[in-house]
Amino acid sequence: MDLLGGAVIDSLLSRGARVRGLVRDLGSDRAQSLAGRGVELVRIDVSDAASLPAALQGADAFFFMTTLEGDTHDVDGETRQGIALIDAAVAAAVPNVVFSSAGGADRDSGVPLFESKRHLEERLEKSGLRVTLVRPVVYMDHLPLLGPSVEHGEVVLRLPLPDHIPLQLITIRDIGQISASFLLGTAEAPAGSIEIAGDQRTGGQIAAAFGERAGLPARYEALPLQAFDDNPHLQAMFRWLQETPAFQADIEAVKVIEPTVWDLPAWVRSSGWAVPTPGQ
Repeated sequence: MDLLGGAVIDSLLSRGARVRGLVRDLGSDRAQSLAGRGVELVRIDVSDAASLPAALQGADAFFFMTTLEGDTHDVDGETRQGIALIDAAVAAAVPNVVFSSAGGADRDSGVPLFESKRHLEERLEKSGLRVTLVRPVVYMDHLPLLGPSVEHGEVVLRLPLPDHIPLQLITIRDIGQISASFLLGTAEAPAGSIEIAGDQRTGGQIAAAFGERAGLPARYEALPLQAFDDNPHLQAMFRWLQETPAFQADIEAVKVIEPTVWDLPAWVRSSGWAVPTPGQ
């Protein structure tokens, strides 16, 4: 169970819903924690497609996403995961399916991770299922993996993005909240899909939000795309982000569905983010 799946479960449980969690290891600490909260656990193996429909039998709604595993360049493997889960939902005749895709997946981004999700979107659209496509932008929760650092008493953030180009952001918490609303039928996406963001900030404004939390001055430095030569997926995404406009979420429309959606300062305050050790 990944962080996003956990966020969806948290939101569903907070609303009194009965939840079935599909997990790989029934004995894991995370699985046992879910069981202790009343979640019905079912072990699945996505590579065994024939076994999946039984895990979805009788479900009123199904949320899923796909992830890279093992070989982090194996986009085809991620697609196979999604196909197996979609086919299982069809076989089990699940009445309501919510798929967490990616912002821009419907706009010929050329980003392999997004193109993979678009392939799954198209399969869902042809499946005959009632489907909602949730397209999140960049996760705020991933920003600490990209920085910032503290150098000489100053918060420094470096990304391969010119400072005049704003970056749309969303929290995992809010993806979970919005997805839960679609699963429970308390909200609907226009035409069955929605790109979602909670904030939009330039690199300098992102650095400033972390600096304010740390009580330190902040600086942003735009990097060349070559800085991500060792990560072709991120490099492809930032290349696309430089082609303005890339992400196109209507934040006010998102707030109609989830009025409590967090902006970046709210996430920084609530996430437990701490000032990194200087030089790291």
